[in-house]
Amino acid sequence: MEDRNTIMFNAAKTQQKSTREVLEAVYAALEERGYNGIDQMVGYILSGDPSYITSHNNARLMISRIDRDDLLEEILKEYLQK
Repeated sequence: MEDRNTIMFNAAKTQQKSTREVLEAVYAALEERGYNGIDQMVGYILSGDPSYITSHNNARLMISRIDRDDLLEEILKEYLQK
């Protein structure tokens, strides 16, 4: 039997990860690969060079989708609890 029903697309279910979730996922991917996650992420934020971030678990792709200014803003907000 062939299903001919239309499938509804729900954009709310496909929302991108928050900046915090991306930072946590990238950090975990770096640590899994044996890198110092903090050092690598600082290198990326300062230089913009994506080679600081591993492609393991799509970490490089995830972090490259977020503007580095937004990454820094999120980090400062959390650090200063604002």
